[in-house]
Amino acid sequence: MSTRYGRTPGGYIWAVLEPLGAIMILSIGFSLLLRSPSLGNSFLLFYASGYLVLSLYQNVSVLVARALAFSKPLLIYPSVSWLDAILARFFLNTLTNALVAYLLLTLIIMLIETRIIFDAGPMVVAMGLTAFIGLAIGTLNCALFGLFPAWEAVWSIATRPLFLASGIFYTYEDLPTLAQDILWWNPLLHLTGLIRTGLYTNYRPDYLNLTYVLSIAVVVLCLGLLLLRRHHKTILNN
Repeated sequence: MSTRYGRTPGGYIWAVLEPLGAIMILSIGFSLLLRSPSLGNSFLLFYASGYLVLSLYQNVSVLVARALAFSKPLLIYPSVSWLDAILARFFLNTLTNALVAYLLLTLIIMLIETRIIFDAGPMVVAMGLTAFIGLAIGTLNCALFGLFPAWEAVWSIATRPLFLASGIFYTYEDLPTLAQDILWWNPLLHLTGLIRTGLYTNYRPDYLNLTYVLSIAVVVLCLGLLLLRRHHKTILNN
C-alpha cells in the first residue's frame, strides 16, 4: 500500500478523486449534448455505473501484469514467490476499487435527486467478475510482457477502443444489430449491463451471459498461470 499510494501527495485521496473527476467531466459534457441518458434521469449515475466496471478491470489487469517487474527486489527472498506478487497486487487494487465504487455511488446518491432501490446482488457479482477477469488478463500479460516486451505496446494499442466498446455511454439495446453482434463478445459489456440491473429496477437485459464471461476468465487465467510457472525465472532474469 505504501509503495503504490504513499509516494504521491494525497495518497489514497487520488484513488477517489481521479474516477470522480472523470465521471463528472463526462456527465457534464454529455448532458450538454443529450437530453437524458439511456436509463434513468441522471447522467452522473448512468456513466458512473459503466466507468466503475472499466476502471476496475483496467486497474487490476494493468497492475497485475506489472507485478513481477514491480516486486522484483522482493522476489530475491526465497519466502516470496511470484504468486505472492500477483495476489498482493490483485487484492490491494480490487479492495481499493471496491472502496472507490462504494464512496462514489454513495456520494452520487447524496448529490442527485433520484429514487433508487439498490439491488446489491448483481452489483457485487458484476464487480467480482470484473476483478476476476482483470486478474486473468493481467496474469497472462504478466507472462507475455516478460517474454515478449513488445507485446505491452501492442496490447496498449489494441485495447484503447475498450473505452468506447464497454457500454459506458450507452446500453447494448441502443446499438444497431451489427454492432450488437460484434460487441457481444466483449465480456465487459456483459458486466456493465449486469451492474446496471442493480441500479435500475426496470432494466433487465436479455443479452447477458455470465457463463461466457466466467469461461473466458478461467481459460485465460489457467494459461497465464501455466506460463508463469514455467517461465517466471526467465522473466525475472531479463
